[in-house]
Amino acid sequence: MPGRAAKEKAYLKSNLEHYGVPVPAIRRIAKGCPAGLSRDELVDLAATLWDEPRQAPVHERRALAATLLATRVDVLEPSDLPLIERLLREARTWALVDTLAPSVVGPLSERHPADVEPWLDRWVVDEDVWLRRSALLTHLVPLRQGQGDWARFSRYADTLLADREFFVRKAIGWVLRDTGRRRPDLVLAWVEPRVPRMAAVTLREAVKPFDAPTRDRLLAASRSRHRPR
Repeated sequence: MPGRAAKEKAYLKSNLEHYGVPVPAIRRIAKGCPAGLSRDELVDLAATLWDEPRQAPVHERRALAATLLATRVDVLEPSDLPLIERLLREARTWALVDTLAPSVVGPLSERHPADVEPWLDRWVVDEDVWLRRSALLTHLVPLRQGQGDWARFSRYADTLLADREFFVRKAIGWVLRDTGRRRPDLVLAWVEPRVPRMAAVTLREAVKPFDAPTRDRLLAASRSRHRPR
């Protein structure tokens, strides 16, 4: 699908080759992967899809690798984190990171918190924007479900609140928004005192679950910071 490939490559500002395969098709291929693959076979397959062809890596191959790992995340172990970190560093786009972080690292962290948390603590202060985003989005699914480690996420978000990267600011707001759908009071208590330090893109996402008067009040407080005095 050359037309789709060109549009997707331009949209993602990608330096990879693109085939133009839609995401639903990639998910169907991943689901069709033999369930009998061992952990070693799964990891080897994912790494091969990601790395080959070395002279011209392909976005859809990398997306399939990430989706395969997410589909079979139950067999992964903390010993796979070096590979996962490499994939996150090489991803260079939300379109891959946003599968790997919440759907691969997230479940792994839930099963093995003591092993995974030191990695997240390092990622949250890494120079790589995609690792910082990943440290945040690892918490997305359990917090969305009303569970998860709110204390750790809130520490990470506080650390990154002044981050200048759009994709980090957006990720903070995304997790706050989804957490607030079940626990708006928890999120409101965290957001309100931080409005003076919060980027507009973060706040716009975070306030979406609140009632209209609360939402309007917080957005007005944020806008007032930028008015001439």
